[in-house]
Amino acid sequence: MTLHVTNTLTGEKEPFEPQDPENVLLYYCGLTVSDPPHLGHARSWVHVDVMHRWLEYLGYDVRHVENFTDINEKIVARVGEDDLGEDEADVAETYIERTLADMRALNLLRAEVYPRVSEHVPEIIDLVETLIENGYAYESNGSVYFDVASFEEYGKLSNQELEEIESQGDPDERSEKRNPADFALWKAGGVDADAVAEHRHEGVDHGCATPTGQMWESPWGEGRPGWHIECSAMSMTHLGETLDIHVGGRDLVFPHHENEIAQSEAATSQRFANYWLHCELFQMGEEKMSSSLGNFVTVDEAVDQWGTNVLRTFLTAGSYNSQQLYSDETIAEAEERWDRLERAYEAAVEAVDSPDARTKVEAEALREAVDDARTSFVEAMNDDFNTREAQSALLSIATVINAHVDGREEYDYRGLRRAVETLEEFGAILGLSFGGETTGTAALAGDVVDLVLDVREQEREAGNYERADELRDELEALGIEVQDTDDGATYRLPSSE
Repeated sequence: MTLHVTNTLTGEKEPFEPQDPENVLLYYCGLTVSDPPHLGHARSWVHVDVMHRWLEYLGYDVRHVENFTDINEKIVARVGEDDLGEDEADVAETYIERTLADMRALNLLRAEVYPRVSEHVPEIIDLVETLIENGYAYESNGSVYFDVASFEEYGKLSNQELEEIESQGDPDERSEKRNPADFALWKAGGVDADAVAEHRHEGVDHGCATPTGQMWESPWGEGRPGWHIECSAMSMTHLGETLDIHVGGRDLVFPHHENEIAQSEAATSQRFANYWLHCELFQMGEEKMSSSLGNFVTVDEAVDQWGTNVLRTFLTAGSYNSQQLYSDETIAEAEERWDRLERAYEAAVEAVDSPDARTKVEAEALREAVDDARTSFVEAMNDDFNTREAQSALLSIATVINAHVDGREEYDYRGLRRAVETLEEFGAILGLSFGGETTGTAALAGDVVDLVLDVREQEREAGNYERADELRDELEALGIEVQDTDDGATYRLPSSE
């Protein structure tokens, strides 16, 4: 089955055909590093990561580029706040470091590069000059604006007519623009004080005057890049004039992605991206999860509390283009699903590695169910990266493993090995790690339990059986299941990875 994706540009689900049959050029609009990354960012990151993994599974060499927007009035608004830094560059660096740590904690594949806007100002200026030369942009009072009326296909991504589009940009730009819908490619001077004030946290003493942010020399005077031109310059620098897949949040369709198309295609006369995939927003109650609204759970808090596997099980429980709700109930459901998968995997590993796993035992139901699950997983992923159905396929393997090992004296070695390998292989597509290291407080809890069990064993060896039993009872009172085996004590945490 061929991979099909839902293309926002056409509104249709289409067969995916990259320009080069062996390579995929994938660009994701990355984070504006002005606040700690939250689960809304993690949801998009994880789904882009799954896309990357599945494309590689299909045999493509994936060139994945994800940018950092490190020039923005929201970043300037954090200057002097807490220990974030004393200028825009310092604040951005602080949050980039934190973001990269969160990406690693989520078990994301590394992108080919993580370009920063501040490193690509020369390319941005070159692109703006090209647009002026081609007649699509104009200078006004040291700023440069894109003339939306000059680009006949403007609105094709968001399906809007030009006359229906309201003014873009700050109100003080209106006197400089030919058309209210024109957008800034280059802004003269530094960041406006009102814009900084709008994004500062209330009640925080920043200990400094209102900063203006970084500025660069240009043919039109000192200034800063416009937001939209940044992604065009960075993506074309690292991936060329035409992308295979451009991914971003649904809230970026207009104006950001619409403007990316206009300025890129006006500069190159080439199609900017063949497939536009948009991640739906993450709901927190009745609103989207957002840094600006302050209703978010940070990535490091979530990883620390639930661990990477539970979190990725939660985030892949819905497809990238379906809305997802964060709540205690939905997290609890993810914990239960991961627990089912992990317990079944451990049961299968224990059984397949035991002397009771036999070469000539053939469990037809087990083998057929695993093969059916593999087929279902592949069909789901080829159907627009449908992680919800793909996850269900893995859970069906857990069910058949449990049915096979419960109460049986001899096991189907080949069938169980196939089940174990399938969970490992396809679980990795969703970024799940069976039998691996835990992260967050789960790892620390494991270390503490190991220490307690070591003390318990020392008590038993010393003949202090009553104290050893007390230690076991205390662990079980905390919800930690302890089981004594011939090879020593094993345990299970109450909320495992």
